[in-house]
This record gives sequence, structure tokens and C-alpha cells, in this order.
Amino acid sequence: MHIVAIAWLYVTLLMALTEGNLVAAVLSFLFYGLLPVALLLWVFSGSARRQRAQRRLPAADQEHGGSPPPTD
Repeated sequence: MHIVAIAWLYVTLLMALTEGNLVAAVLSFLFYGLLPVALLLWVFSGSARRQRAQRRLPAADQEHGGSPPPTD
């Protein structure tokens, strides 16, 4: 997944370099490259974030000596 993001950023960087205006180049790179890639990586890393949070919960409970929260 990361190789696709890097490749897309490379393509949009080259696209931005061909712009005639500096402002247009920055906006092209930002709106065609950086923001979509950031959103894509954030959405697809959601399961990893949830797994990390679940792994942290039992460790935090053991550190503080608390019991796990009740389940219904």
C-alpha cells in the first residue's frame, strides 16, 4: 500500500513541476497528491489503529492494577 502512495506522490510532484505558476504547482501537489494520499492511508490504517488500541487496553489495566471493564 505504501509503495502505491509513494508512486502517486511522485507522479503528482512531477505534475506540479510542469505547472507554470508556483501557486498552481503547490495547489496541484496539495489537492491531487498530498491530501488524497493522507486520507487514503488514514482510512486503510483504521483496522491497525483499532488493534493497537485493543492491545493497549489490557496492558494499561495491568499497570494500574484495575480489573477489565465488565462485558454485557
